[in-house]
Amino acid sequence: MANAPALDIRSHFAGLLRSALLKVAPDAADLPVILERPKSAQHGDYACSAAMQLAKPMKRNPREIAQALVKALPQSPYLEKAEIAGAGFVNLYLKPAAKQQILRLVLQQRHAYGRVDVGGGRKVQVEFVSANPTGPLHVGHGRGAAYGASLASLLEAAGFAVTREYYVNDAGRQMDILALSTWLRYVEIAGARLEFPANAYQGDYVRDMARQIFEAHGKRYLHPVESMMRDAPPAQSDPEARLDYLIASAKRVLGPDYDYVHDFVLAEQLGDCRKDLQEFGVTFDSWFSEKSLFDSGLVVRAVEQLQASGHVYRKDGARWFRSTVFGDEKDRVVQRDNGQFTYFASDIAYHLNKFQRGFDLLVNVWGADHHGYIARVKGALQALRLDPAQLTIALVQFAVLYRDGKKVSMSTRAGEFVTLRELRSEVGNDAARFFYVLRKSDQHLDFDLDLAKSQSNDNPVYYIQYAHARVCSVLEQWGGDASTLVNADPGPLVGEQELEVLQKLLDYPETIESAARDLAPHQLAFYLKELAAAFHSYYNSTRVLVDDESIRLARLALANAVRQVLANGLAILGVSAPEKM
Repeated sequence: MANAPALDIRSHFAGLLRSALLKVAPDAADLPVILERPKSAQHGDYACSAAMQLAKPMKRNPREIAQALVKALPQSPYLEKAEIAGAGFVNLYLKPAAKQQILRLVLQQRHAYGRVDVGGGRKVQVEFVSANPTGPLHVGHGRGAAYGASLASLLEAAGFAVTREYYVNDAGRQMDILALSTWLRYVEIAGARLEFPANAYQGDYVRDMARQIFEAHGKRYLHPVESMMRDAPPAQSDPEARLDYLIASAKRVLGPDYDYVHDFVLAEQLGDCRKDLQEFGVTFDSWFSEKSLFDSGLVVRAVEQLQASGHVYRKDGARWFRSTVFGDEKDRVVQRDNGQFTYFASDIAYHLNKFQRGFDLLVNVWGADHHGYIARVKGALQALRLDPAQLTIALVQFAVLYRDGKKVSMSTRAGEFVTLRELRSEVGNDAARFFYVLRKSDQHLDFDLDLAKSQSNDNPVYYIQYAHARVCSVLEQWGGDASTLVNADPGPLVGEQELEVLQKLLDYPETIESAARDLAPHQLAFYLKELAAAFHSYYNSTRVLVDDESIRLARLALANAVRQVLANGLAILGVSAPEKM
């Protein structure tokens, strides 16, 4: 009971109902006993619907079964009473003394309060963001960053050994497009005139990189481009083919110098990405290079292994993976007729590498537009005789910004986008981190910039932080040593609002467990809003610094416990807990 009371009380009550169930319906011993938290405290602290589930097989009225279950409940030092409600719910009420015990535990464990051991030390890798390093991170990447970082911290709080990884797409076509775009801008700066491709990268950051190259090396990388531009396929009929021709031509005329341009733009954009994410409070244990998969030969070996087992076949000069066998809508090319491996081939090798590194669980945070990619990746794992159940894909829908009630649009290639850095500058890191995880990750998120900046109760992050600051202010007014409140007698805390706040504190470890199991940081965000609301309501109607010392110390201990849990939860979400506002 002392180590994790929130979870133990639920387990304890479930055990009571299990004992009653064995007496009332011994043939239904395998029925799961599920306890839920009622929306209203008037309906108890926990509710069970087992009686309604038993009604059909037992051919009895569910309320009669509920009455029998209540009558058969064993005695318990924590159970105040059990009541029957509605069609047959069994509502269980916790004794006030049991709720009061939580205060000492919170104030003793402090930052460790709420941590559970669902993970049991299992190794889990969370791979997230993994944006192409072809330009500044935009607000869509920001949601994946906030979700992935919060999820990783949540899994750590639930007892997993977490590795945070960013997969760097440094070997693909998009990097070639960025290198070409930068070189063409460089050629322009060096004095040549050309028709810049409309489907190349257009942003000012491309010109900035080109200018850096020119300032450092002058006209060293300048080559005639007239014939190259003239001989390329026309943009009107096939703009992508024109771009591929220009990339191949740039590689030919630059020779070894192309690697310098490619590596320079990669280093610039990756460095900017790292800095942006670090400023956002998002860090990684590993930055894994896609190129390393080719350098090590793992891409070739993975495809050869699939071919040897009959999962890859040749057609029209290309090699195809039989992904339809695993539920995909069509088979997928892993090696083109020109010998180039596809992105899918390197992705197969990347996931093989993850398994080789010995992770027990893998969580990939992908944009929702990658939904169709899941079947082929899991199919490839199965074809490689790996367990696809060890891989979970968490999809993140795009975030849509609204300013002054109007939607803000963006397009990376066109250079017309709102960057994560601009968003952070406008609303601050705290609001950005919290607003990003306010909704379930696979639901669309409308990000209201005006609300995020407002200092009002309608702004959830302000509302929660203000509750934390309020407690700090009360403790400052009191002037005593907050560490001594761990010894305060919680006995005077018997008011309805006080018991409600105590129950919310009791729910925190359970929230961590549930949110971790569901890969759902938004559950923690909702919990923090509810705890803040319960405390604000209590604070607005109750004097904390009363004359009676025992009541004063009990209320201060309650407030300090609320402060601690708010700080713990906000830390998991990457949000600060200010002492003054």
